[in-house]
Amino acid sequence: MSKIKGIYAAGLSILNADLSLNIEKTILHSEKIIDQGCHGVAIFGSTGQAQLISVAEKIGLLNKLSNSKYKKNYIIGTGLNSLVETINLMRVATSLGFKKFLIMPPAYYKYDDNEVIEFYTKIVEAIPESEIILYNFEKLCGYKFSLDCIKELVKRFPKQIVGVKDSSYNLFEDLKLENFSILPGSELKLLKGLQLGCSGIITATCNVTAQLSRKVYEDFFSDKNQSHNQKLCEVRGIFDKYNLISGLHTFCSQEDKIYKNILPPLRLLNSKEEKNLIEDLKNLNFKTNSNLAA
Repeated sequence: MSKIKGIYAAGLSILNADLSLNIEKTILHSEKIIDQGCHGVAIFGSTGQAQLISVAEKIGLLNKLSNSKYKKNYIIGTGLNSLVETINLMRVATSLGFKKFLIMPPAYYKYDDNEVIEFYTKIVEAIPESEIILYNFEKLCGYKFSLDCIKELVKRFPKQIVGVKDSSYNLFEDLKLENFSILPGSELKLLKGLQLGCSGIITATCNVTAQLSRKVYEDFFSDKNQSHNQKLCEVRGIFDKYNLISGLHTFCSQEDKIYKNILPPLRLLNSKEEKNLIEDLKNLNFKTNSNLAA
């Protein structure tokens, strides 16, 4: 087991006009942003509309993804509330050679730390070869991990509970565990997180900030002046004005109209929002293929 570290995008899912999953283009998108600077991509996270995509389509993508040249660079999100379906999808993934998973506790129901520990215990018992990144995002699932909960899970399952994506930001400053990956969910936390000993980030906007984020990451470990972090944070701040999935699909559709396809109840930005987003990014001289420009 090696520590999960670096710049990871919460990958977008690319859809056809009939809203079916375009498996080929979803994989090509992930490979492209790895080429641009990401160390890897989380497939079927919240940014990938995972709760809205069918299990059959997910399995179809996993079969094709197992042939990707970057197979070892992927983390598989379950995007499922059902414990049984989560385990079944993980079994398919592990049979194809994937072992790193991003798993959020179920949404809708109310529960506490003890119930969360039981949920992950069942998963680990069923898939002991898995390496699980806990997904801490109270806004989406209604539960926020405590320090004690994570410490107990790691104590029980040190080989399986290997990290946390912290999108509630109540963990990354205070959680200290040996050989455990802490990955905040925003570029705004990247540099501070690295200074505190975090392992990197997993974020939605790394779909478009891969090059900038990687530069900040590499400059930190090379002890170079941080000449790109301000721009990176400004770009993230612009996207944070909107729903991130809406903003990213709208922005990426400037280059390829297929990104306009999005599953209800999600939507693209309206015309005014789109104009403001594009103008604000243009004022920063931000482009995905040359975003290290001054």
